[in-house]
Amino acid sequence: MAAGAAELQGKYQKLAQEYSKLRAQNQVLKKGVVDEQANSASLKEQLKMKDQSLRKLQQEMDSLTFRNQQLAKRVELLQDELTLSEARGKKSKKSVESSSQLSQEQKSVFNEDLQKKIEENERLHILFFEADEQHKRLEAELRTRLEVLETDAAQHQAVVDSLTKKYTDAIEKLQNDKAKLEIKSQTLEREAKDCRLRTEECQQQLKNLQAALGSRLEESLCIINEKVPFNDTRSNRYNALNVPLHNRRYQLKLRDLAGKALAFVQELVTALLNFHTYTEQKVQIFPIDSATDTISPLNQKFSQYLHENASYVRPLEEGMLHLFESITEDTVTVLETTVKLKAFSEHLASYLCFLRKILPYQLKSLEEECESSLCTAALRARNMELHRDMKRLTAVFEKLHTYVSLLALPSTKPEGLLRTNYNFVFTNIAASLHGFHDVLKDISKHYSQKATLEQDVPTATQKLITTNDCILSSVAALTNGAGKIASFFSNNLDHFTASLSYGPKGGTEFISPLSAECMLQYKKKAAAYMKSLKKPCADSVPYEEALANRRVLLSSTESREGLAQQVQQSLEKIAKLEQEKEHWMLEAQLAKIKLEKENQKLKNSLSANLTETMQEHSILPNVAEQKKETTEKREPIKSTSLDELMTTKRSYEDQLSMMSDHLCSMNETLTKQREEIDTLKMASKGNSKKNKSR
Repeated sequence: MAAGAAELQGKYQKLAQEYSKLRAQNQVLKKGVVDEQANSASLKEQLKMKDQSLRKLQQEMDSLTFRNQQLAKRVELLQDELTLSEARGKKSKKSVESSSQLSQEQKSVFNEDLQKKIEENERLHILFFEADEQHKRLEAELRTRLEVLETDAAQHQAVVDSLTKKYTDAIEKLQNDKAKLEIKSQTLEREAKDCRLRTEECQQQLKNLQAALGSRLEESLCIINEKVPFNDTRSNRYNALNVPLHNRRYQLKLRDLAGKALAFVQELVTALLNFHTYTEQKVQIFPIDSATDTISPLNQKFSQYLHENASYVRPLEEGMLHLFESITEDTVTVLETTVKLKAFSEHLASYLCFLRKILPYQLKSLEEECESSLCTAALRARNMELHRDMKRLTAVFEKLHTYVSLLALPSTKPEGLLRTNYNFVFTNIAASLHGFHDVLKDISKHYSQKATLEQDVPTATQKLITTNDCILSSVAALTNGAGKIASFFSNNLDHFTASLSYGPKGGTEFISPLSAECMLQYKKKAAAYMKSLKKPCADSVPYEEALANRRVLLSSTESREGLAQQVQQSLEKIAKLEQEKEHWMLEAQLAKIKLEKENQKLKNSLSANLTETMQEHSILPNVAEQKKETTEKREPIKSTSLDELMTTKRSYEDQLSMMSDHLCSMNETLTKQREEIDTLKMASKGNSKKNKSR
């Protein structure tokens, strides 16, 4: 709790430091935004001043243009006056000369004045144009700068807004965390107070219990020293005689697993029998058929040995069956008590001896087949692969026999296998079963390739193809059975290890199979004792009910002989009725036979009529006329015979129905008589019980 509070305090300090840093950065950003706003305000002032100067220049330009227009009008007036003066100058030369002189002077003055005004106007135009261009350039620069400053200000404002939002959210979160931590700290403080109180109470209770247990220990030690002669759990030899905790669920599970294993072994036994039998047939027909030619002495001996396979394979199924029957719900099944596992191990050893006996002949037979002229290179390669597979198969069975014999040791020689090695043995059995499955898969693959190659041999017969198919089916069944039993053993490996290695409490192992047998006897005695304790006491008859039923009891004892006579009479009636039933059953069978004969006669007569009618239609018309007369004479006779047959058939059917009704009634009477006898027997038994209780 203190560590969590310290961690939260450290997180809070880090967040406060980050918040102070971000706040300082926010102040700097605000100062930058204010400076930029001041610069934009000064630029706006400069823009206003430039606008004012531009307006002044525009006004001066307007005044100059107005003055220029006035001067242009004056020049026009002067030109008009000059033309008038020229028109008037024709009167006299003097006046002309004087006027010309005056006009020349005025003209020169006007020209100079006009020239000055034009130059001044040009200069003003140039200044105005330059000022206008400079104003436009400054305005564009100021506008671009203003836009840049506005975008920067907007970005800075967005950053400031996001930072303020982030900081406000962080502050709210920290405040909420602080409130939660405060509440949690308060609850933890309350829990700590409660825990202190509970620890004090527990310490007080512990002291009381220690005192009570100390006193009880002293009492129990005194009782043990006075009453118990010795402690059998200290010695493994004596502890092995104690009955272990009986786990009925383990026993039922083991029986179920043993039943499944029995089914798998039966499947394997059937497949092995088929495999050896079809291999014997194959040796006798390929590469030399024994029906047409004599086979080699090697194959004859090999066939003779294969013919004895049932005497070695069948005991495997019998041993597994005896092992399954030895595992019951009432027994304690461990490796020390499974005595039947030794018999199964011996049967497996005998089958292994059989495999070792036939292995050299099988290998030599394959080699002899490879030396045959019918054997191709591909077929020779398949034969050599089978040569290796058969060696592997025998090696796998040797490994299986080794580990199964190790499992059978605790029931005969417990010192031969320690309990700590049980798991190792079970694991190796599972690995050997998987190896057995792999070898059978290789054999199945190589046999299938060999069978396809042998079909292409010119001398291949249908018998050879059929035998190869039978061998392939037996090998496939053997492979499936091996795969099932390997997966079954691997899936239940933990259960085998746990359930087959437990023993009496406090003991490391059973001392010997004899001790295990004694332990089972003790278990049966203990179970019988507990069953006798749990047996309910018989209910006694109340005194009032006994007085009320006294008269009935006396009458029932007096009428016991009468009831026995009634039972005897009813039994005689039943015997007679059964005899009559058998008689009527025979009669019904005879009637059925007669009915079948009559039906056959009726069918024959009908078929004869049909043939005669067909013959009549096939004869010529004139002959038909002659036959009509004879048929008219014969028709009533045939009709009468058919009527007789039908009536006899009906009579037999009526007799059968009557017999069936009679049999049903007899059955009903028999059932009634038996019910009466049962009631009489029950009444007699009840009377006898009441008399005994009386």
